[in-house]
Amino acid sequence: MIRLLAILALGFFLGMRHATDPDHVVAITTIVSRHRSLRQAAWIGGLWGLGHTLTILAVGTVIILFSLVIPPRVGLTMELSVGVMLILLGVLNLTGAMNAITESLTPRGGRVHTHVHTHGEYVHIHPHTHNPDFHPHAADKTPLARMDRVLGKLGAYQLLRPLVVGVVHGLAGSAAVALLVLTTIREARWAVAYLLIFGIGTIAGMTLITTALASTFSFAGARSPRLSRTLATASGVISLAFGLFIAYQIGFVDGLFTGHPHWVPR
Repeated sequence: MIRLLAILALGFFLGMRHATDPDHVVAITTIVSRHRSLRQAAWIGGLWGLGHTLTILAVGTVIILFSLVIPPRVGLTMELSVGVMLILLGVLNLTGAMNAITESLTPRGGRVHTHVHTHGEYVHIHPHTHNPDFHPHAADKTPLARMDRVLGKLGAYQLLRPLVVGVVHGLAGSAAVALLVLTTIREARWAVAYLLIFGIGTIAGMTLITTALASTFSFAGARSPRLSRTLATASGVISLAFGLFIAYQIGFVDGLFTGHPHWVPR
């Protein structure tokens, strides 16, 4: 039992380390490069980690419970999705499309929209705006007030984007993590518990990373707006280049596009 608990604790810290993988950092940097709010950046990192954890837990649990063997072509295709996503993020960043989408879908102050609120066990819906004068009750009277203010400013697109990116990253790494767990933990329930704790560690790690990145961009923006724009553009270039590298590596070196795929989960 002590050995299992030690392995589970190790899973949390390995999850935090997993968040620092280069493709993860490049993708999340491209997303937060134009954010200056540390709180919003932390939420973005947490949502990325949540998406990653949901996929790892779902796919990994199926592999563990049913002892599935992932064919090389399927495994490589799952990993290729990360390269395609990085290319897309890089292109959107460099063309300014990401900014345009963000601005068009982010709620502005004073705009009224329907919002769900909870008071204890009571849930109700009412017109809501981020201008306090239009709010039917004091914002600080609800337990979710702080979350409401942060998520309301982000908007649906900015909430879904890191979640979807996290899901794609989780899809690419789920098989490798599940196979690694099976070599260490033979009992299915403990193996699934490891995946969950690993995912929680990933959420914590990515939250810290996005907060640190946002503080860097915020500091650069305060010193020089031009430097801030340069860093944001650089993140797009790196994302595009790294995505192309991953696509080439998987497509031609690992053989996905050549008809002789060989896949080693990593």
